[in-house]
Amino acid sequence: MKSLSFLRRMAAYAAGLSAVLLLTACERPFQDSVQHGYRGTGMVQVYNPRMLAVKTEANQAPVALPAAPGEGPKAGQTYKNVKVLGDLSVAQFNRLMASMATWVAPNEGGCVYCHNPANFADDEKYTKVVARRMLQMTQNINSEWKTHVADTGVTCYTCHRGQPVPTALWFKSNPQPYGSNFMGDKAGQNEPSKVVNLSSLPNDPFTPFLLEAQNIRVNGPTALPTGNRQSIKQAEWTYGLMTHMSESLGVNCTYCHNSRSFQSWENSPPQRATAWHGIRMARELNNDYMTSLTDVFPEHRKGELGDVAKINCGTCHQGAYKPLNGAPMLKDFPELSAPAGKAAQVAGK
Repeated sequence: MKSLSFLRRMAAYAAGLSAVLLLTACERPFQDSVQHGYRGTGMVQVYNPRMLAVKTEANQAPVALPAAPGEGPKAGQTYKNVKVLGDLSVAQFNRLMASMATWVAPNEGGCVYCHNPANFADDEKYTKVVARRMLQMTQNINSEWKTHVADTGVTCYTCHRGQPVPTALWFKSNPQPYGSNFMGDKAGQNEPSKVVNLSSLPNDPFTPFLLEAQNIRVNGPTALPTGNRQSIKQAEWTYGLMTHMSESLGVNCTYCHNSRSFQSWENSPPQRATAWHGIRMARELNNDYMTSLTDVFPEHRKGELGDVAKINCGTCHQGAYKPLNGAPMLKDFPELSAPAGKAAQVAGK
């Protein structure tokens, strides 16, 4: 009997040890945590060192070409059909074009991805029309949205990373892919969407907030029944967007929120205000720049509902809390920052 009891204890011990090893294997190695707020407030970031190393390596900025002199003939006077950046010198213009070729299409022929090699002034390729508009968008970001990008700024490489199409873009999704049923409008819930990290949240949290201007809200500003009209659907959309932001920046909720009071701005770190501006920046870029290109893009570059690709947090961040680990690429390419007010003017063109 004693030997049987011993064997049972050993079996239970082995089962427990197996469970521990199984759970430990879910995340390897052990997690690191960094406290960035007062003790007891839950202001802690949790990192997987292995994944952090991978993301850090993937967010290295390329080496910039040597600066070009600003003297000499202007690009707009030398080349035909230069509608943006014509005030740069020929040397500056050519340096930027060469950089763009490596940032966007190094494996697609470089310059000929956008240009007709027999006539560089020709606008027959849709990629050239899109690239021109993207230059205007980049100037707008760097000039008018310093509340989000500060003086670090962005370049074409921030999003493209050597690919003609950035890896992190979004299209509108069908909220009822299998038709309606007795449950009514599910808003794309319970669909296996990577957008919301395979959770049961709505599969398109971007249209309400990064295209439209719906209220980002989890709990209402007043107690019921005193006019609080914030719906559960709004809360689910909000959680979906927050899940996306967490995944895109490689951070948890307390990067922007104090867990004692998620809604309190007074107790939140400065990153929350930066994110607030980022949401509005993405909304403006999607409406003023991306959707205006709907007739330019060919059908095979559009989504299932016929809309063009649009921007979200992952487009620039790609797993890093600061795109390219905060590398200030704009300082090497100041021509991608339009003079104050000019970017707002070109936004309407």
